[in-house]
Amino acid sequence: MPISPPLNSDEVARKAVRARRSWDPVVKITHWSIVIAILANALVTEEGSGAHIWVGYALAAILALRLLWGLIGPAEARFSAFPPSPRRALDHLRDIRAGKKQIHRSHNPLGALMVYAIWSMLGVIIASGIAMAGPPSTAFLDQAKRSSEISQKAVVERRDHDADEAAEGAGGEEDVWEEVHETAVNLLYVLIALHIAGVIFETRRSGREILLAMLPARA
Repeated sequence: MPISPPLNSDEVARKAVRARRSWDPVVKITHWSIVIAILANALVTEEGSGAHIWVGYALAAILALRLLWGLIGPAEARFSAFPPSPRRALDHLRDIRAGKKQIHRSHNPLGALMVYAIWSMLGVIIASGIAMAGPPSTAFLDQAKRSSEISQKAVVERRDHDADEAAEGAGGEEDVWEEVHETAVNLLYVLIALHIAGVIFETRRSGREILLAMLPARA
């Protein structure tokens, strides 16, 4: 029987990556659901509309699920697998400059910092959006009221009440939240662009398994 030649370290590393590089279904679903929600509110829904607000609530639920999964999910999905560490990120940059390649069971140190940055920015966007629109129960009641004739008077009264509050300075607070919301959204777009650039770079440097690992059909 012919004996296969021993594998060198690079071949072992590539085989290990191929065996490991596939995220679990919850990570994939939350990842692509967040992508869809961001695209929907950026390109499809009108800012401040009911659809825009409800997509924001859905985004909050998806993000909450991913954060919960970071506590109870499989090893690669847990926060302990990719802790935010600037020191490790700097070491990773040195490895890149030196041409060294390491196997990471989850996100690499730079990718980990990017993930936490994106999650943090999403948290600011969601919190500022809720501060402007109110909790989901309020939005649901408002939508139900607008669909009935009885609600018309309530809507007018509420608008009058809001106008009175604005005259007393409440409008200024809403303007602050709106500015925070818009700034966070713009920063999120920058982070997403950097994230995509990083994925492309790592895919070319370490192999396409990094990109394939997040594809929905990838087992």
